[in-house]
Amino acid sequence: MSSLLPVSMSRRHALRIGALGFGFGTLGLPNILRAESASGTKRHKALINVFLGGGPPHQDLWELRPDAPAEIRGEFNPIDTKVPGIRICEVFPQLARIMDKCVAVRAVVGSVGAHDAYQCNSGFSSRDLAIVGGRPSVGSVTAKVLGPVDRAVPPFVGLATPTSHLPWSDAGAPGFLGGAMAAFKPEGDGMADMSPCVEVQGTRLTDRRALLTTLDSFKREADLKGKMSAMDAFASSAFDVLTSSKLVDALDLSKESPETRSRYGTGKPFNYQYDGGPTSNEQLLIARRLIEAGVRCVSLTYGRWDSHGQNFQLVRDHGSKLDQCLSALIEDLDQRGMLDDVTVIAWGEFGRTPRINPQAGRDHWPQVSCAFMAGGGMRGGQAIGSTNRLGEHAETRPTHFQEIIATLYRNLGIDPNSKPIVDPAGRPQPLVENYQPMIEV
Repeated sequence: MSSLLPVSMSRRHALRIGALGFGFGTLGLPNILRAESASGTKRHKALINVFLGGGPPHQDLWELRPDAPAEIRGEFNPIDTKVPGIRICEVFPQLARIMDKCVAVRAVVGSVGAHDAYQCNSGFSSRDLAIVGGRPSVGSVTAKVLGPVDRAVPPFVGLATPTSHLPWSDAGAPGFLGGAMAAFKPEGDGMADMSPCVEVQGTRLTDRRALLTTLDSFKREADLKGKMSAMDAFASSAFDVLTSSKLVDALDLSKESPETRSRYGTGKPFNYQYDGGPTSNEQLLIARRLIEAGVRCVSLTYGRWDSHGQNFQLVRDHGSKLDQCLSALIEDLDQRGMLDDVTVIAWGEFGRTPRINPQAGRDHWPQVSCAFMAGGGMRGGQAIGSTNRLGEHAETRPTHFQEIIATLYRNLGIDPNSKPIVDPAGRPQPLVENYQPMIEV
């Protein structure tokens, strides 16, 4: 097979160019395509899962408590939204303006208290079914059950920038489905992993244009020699991912207008990042471009919300930046006629303590948290559930993590109460346990 390749590049090197990070080894992508060949849905339902790593303060985002004592209520004031009766934090004026398209879930319960993205990606604890590899994430299940929209584009992409606290940059584990269903991970500033890591004629390829030129040459030579038709059809499709420009183009923000890029913003400077993720507004724009290219599920981590100190300064910084890019994403999807098919959710692993600590921070509070959702055919203009006066626990309509996960599956066109996946022991496994999608949306 190496005789097919131009200059000094072997097929093994070609499939590993740029350490593309599919989450599995060489030639793993054909396994995705082979396993998914029988699917092929006609509608392109999709999900953008924005993980607010660290645990955002629920009482400082979507349900403020201005009548609580000072040591509980904090520094923020609620503002009116486009929907009468729904008020949210003052740092979210642009989301307030489009609240009719959004859903605030104010009493999320069922957190296992783990400081990671696992539950927001799968609905389960990382300990669940750990003996056989763990529960798969929504993205991995979607890749398995629905397969790719376009064989040249991976169905599941994880954009999370690597963090010092690694569990916050979990794109969504494939669990017992195995590495073939892991997320494609173009990592680093400027998607640096898309750069090749091999030498061609003694010269290192250092940009994506050179990579595409080399791969196009590689594919043309293979086609001319008639060898592509002899390759396994699924390996050929995997090869198409690398030789197609669709994925690289989707990751290239220079193709967006200055006006669109300005609307999303950059999220810089990246304040309060520490061991967490950056407030990279551009990742939400990239997520939209990836969905347009054919990706079904995009996950990313936005900011570092572990506010044991300086909680209010952090929320002013992170919240105002999230307000800009999340509202831009929702409006952008709506203007492009995509919002009914694309579900957007922003949430974290747990909430924060009602009482403010001596460092002007809030500590971990698994008893209740929150989520913000839009799109996917859901009925917007809602605030679902509430906490008690002090924000300590759910008072009305507690919404379990798995209810939200079930809703995400439903919006993707997957029956959450079916058992479409089988564990290594041959046992069909449910996507959620004893929970239904949220009836309100």
